[in-house]
Amino acid sequence: MAEHSAAVRQVDASDGTRIVYRVDGRVGARPLILVHGWAQSSACWGPNVLAALTRQYRVIAVDLRGHGYSDAPEDAYDDPSLWAGDLRAVLDAEGIGAGAGAVLLGWSYGGLVCCDFLDNERGAAADGTVGGLILVGALTGIGRGQKGGRVGKAMRSAMPSVLATDAEVAVPAMIELTSAFHGELHGKGERQQALLALALGTPPRVRTALFNRNSGHDEMLATLDIPVLVMHGTDDRIVDPSVAEHALATIPHARPSFWDGGGHAPFVENEGRFISEIDEFIDVLDGDLPAAGGGVGSAAGGGR
Repeated sequence: MAEHSAAVRQVDASDGTRIVYRVDGRVGARPLILVHGWAQSSACWGPNVLAALTRQYRVIAVDLRGHGYSDAPEDAYDDPSLWAGDLRAVLDAEGIGAGAGAVLLGWSYGGLVCCDFLDNERGAAADGTVGGLILVGALTGIGRGQKGGRVGKAMRSAMPSVLATDAEVAVPAMIELTSAFHGELHGKGERQQALLALALGTPPRVRTALFNRNSGHDEMLATLDIPVLVMHGTDDRIVDPSVAEHALATIPHARPSFWDGGGHAPFVENEGRFISEIDEFIDVLDGDLPAAGGGVGSAAGGGR
């Protein structure tokens, strides 16, 4: 059996920013790169999800620049090539190169970062460094007029309060925003508080800077020649479900998993289903299952 390791590591990105990431799972297993969303960190996935995934995959959960334990530079948040370079630095540090078949999983803003990487590193899909992409409630663009960047009602109403430096303004707004992450809150209070803590722990200047860019990746996505799973809650009030529809209409090999009544954080709402859909998607990549017509989940979303 391949060696098992668990570690917190760091690597310097192209501009010198220190990127911290967690690694766990069997050395030699398929790499699964988890990329969190805006004002979160690698801790957002929760211990149950991480433990389950590490039994199957070499899980690498990244703290994006400005988040978690990674450095938070004063600027350098508006350049897609820097976001791409952060992921490249992590992959290189872990020896993930041609033929590794890594699966990128991006939640929310993390989907945009995954697209930054695939656009800037066009050869990564062609040479098999990346073998699949999972978009979870994910943006694929950002800025005015970007169909892949449309945010939902809860996110719009939280602006600009969640960006404020004044705690009396930011904290109540962030409580409202994180409560809107989930379509079903019953029994999720502890997880909601954990996500709230991560959000408030992200410096306000970073929260603001992440929106100060305008970029899209439709041209790259239209020619992306790897399997893609688009997982999205039909009641997502943070990233509008139309973003998922746009991704499905743009990406040639994209398959849908719409969670009927689901919100923005499916890995909180139903850990078991979230893990199962990742497993099923990767089983197809491994050739263990035939590709299912209509995708992993139907438009009706299946059981929750």
